Amino acid sequence: LISPIGRGVFGVAQPQKLQIRSEKFMKKLAVYIEEVLKEAFKACEYDENFAKVTVSNRPDLCEYQCNGAMAAAKTYRKAPIMIAGNVVEKLQENPVFESVEAVNPGFINLKVNKTFLADYLNRMLADSRLSVEEAKNPKTIVIDYGGPNVAKPLHVGHLRSAIIGESIKRMGRFLGHKVIGDVHLGDWGLQMGLIITELSKRKPELVYFDESYEGEYPKEAPFTVSELEEIYPTASGKSKTDEAYKNEALEATLQLQQGRRGYRALWKHIMEVSVNDLKKNYAKLKVDFDLWMGESDADAYIPDMVKYLKDEGYAYVDQGALVVDVKEESDTKEIPPCMILKSDGASLYNTTDLATIVQRMEDFHPDEIIYVVDKRQELHFIQVFRCAKKANMVDENTKLTFVGFGTMNGKDGKPFKTREGGVMRLERLIGEINEEMFKKIVDNRSVKDENAEKTAQMVGLSAIKYGDLSNQASKDYIFDIDRFTSFEGNTGPYILYTIVRIKSILSRYVEDGNSLEEGAIHEAVNSSEKNLMLELARFNAVIEPAFEEKAPHRICSYIYDLANAFNSFYHETRILGEEDEEKKKSWIRLLTLTKEVLETCIDLLGFDAPERM
Repeated sequence: LISPIGRGVFGVAQPQKLQIRSEKFMKKLAVYIEEVLKEAFKACEYDENFAKVTVSNRPDLCEYQCNGAMAAAKTYRKAPIMIAGNVVEKLQENPVFESVEAVNPGFINLKVNKTFLADYLNRMLADSRLSVEEAKNPKTIVIDYGGPNVAKPLHVGHLRSAIIGESIKRMGRFLGHKVIGDVHLGDWGLQMGLIITELSKRKPELVYFDESYEGEYPKEAPFTVSELEEIYPTASGKSKTDEAYKNEALEATLQLQQGRRGYRALWKHIMEVSVNDLKKNYAKLKVDFDLWMGESDADAYIPDMVKYLKDEGYAYVDQGALVVDVKEESDTKEIPPCMILKSDGASLYNTTDLATIVQRMEDFHPDEIIYVVDKRQELHFIQVFRCAKKANMVDENTKLTFVGFGTMNGKDGKPFKTREGGVMRLERLIGEINEEMFKKIVDNRSVKDENAEKTAQMVGLSAIKYGDLSNQASKDYIFDIDRFTSFEGNTGPYILYTIVRIKSILSRYVEDGNSLEEGAIHEAVNSSEKNLMLELARFNAVIEPAFEEKAPHRICSYIYDLANAFNSFYHETRILGEEDEEKKKSWIRLLTLTKEVLETCIDLLGFDAPERM
């Protein structure tokens, strides 16, 4: 890579002219630096594995650091500072570094050469992928997120699955994987029987209830979405107090699943009306799915799956129920058997989830299936995953991943509710946040009235999504509308405000007759500019780990640091007022790269920036 004896970058013997070698992809900056350190360690006859480099935890002292000398001291029976001093001596003339220093008790402190850093960013700017390498071995990944029940409106409980799942899907696709998003609807079972039963009481004259009817069923549904949303809770309430009504609903469910024509036709109406409404509401969240499948799609796979589990000896009858043992010797707590069928022969969530895995393996042969679900369902998925693996229902190398998320709570620390104490509809939450953003934007008078509503929706969505995603998925968090809609602090509106500020500067530069494509990024002239450049260079080190760990909060953390670095640079620098044209062009190119990185990141999080705010 780079000779530690002082030749130019990547072996070019011109230390005054630093050029990063043209490669198929750009290595992460920390990797470049680490490879240089490895050469230096080897030149000192130390094991290169001690040359681990990290971003400095003391940015006031250095930008990167290596603590390997401390670990090497025991192996080589030398004081850490001596080992560090030997390595530093080999790095003194290396053009990658502005300074290299050995500090007691054995730290190696590194500062990156400004010209090397500028060259790195110019390569980044010229790369359509902004230095992020596509996966060498792209995977096929099915991601199961959403999971609403049909005939019921989306509420705040559906928010996290949709937002987290959408971001993971976008990250995977950006890295070159084939990611298939499935909403996995709750569209089969007792809820359907309840709706059919309630409809039969209200409108017994409908042809769907006439078993002798052999004609075509109407194309139009006999109810609207708002009527449907009222029918289900009414029917559910009745079934809890009226045993005969519940038995009728159970019978209707059975007849539906056995294929009764009229009930199947009603079910199709329920599905069409519900799914159209769900699509409209998910669109407001900028969430979309490739597959609108549900439990009903897996139903046909259940009989063969049950037969297979019995025939192969995986399942056995226990107290009338069909179960599969999934406990393992290493378990520290009791893991109950995975129940496949109840004693009355009825299937359960376990059954439909396993049948869905069978279906997904048959349709897509995925390398991984990811479930973005409330963390309280972890035991269920442990049972299902173990059963699928034990019974060879998935390929040996297929990964089954549970991404369990925490609860979205109100300021009182309890699950988020309306002021009246009920579960808040998602539509209402979005409306309240958009209203708050509209008020702030109009008060600011920075956007014309006709654009204010659209801008408020874009900024409002950033408040919701960033407010959620900036928290580690597995943790509960407080949904604080006042804080999330603020233009200051670690919020979506602050990130958007930063992007809009950059857009405004670039727009004014173009209006003055200049081109954004001219010039190149030069070495930093002050510490705030170099800090911004270092943050930009970290971009390709953030995205891949964020996806591998299913951790959108890592991207949020990164863009907050990047936005802060840009705003510090902006406040210290007269960008458009600079008289040196080459310096101004360099800054405009730096702003262009900053905008592209920030916009790429918010797209991965699932929202956009307006032109003005």
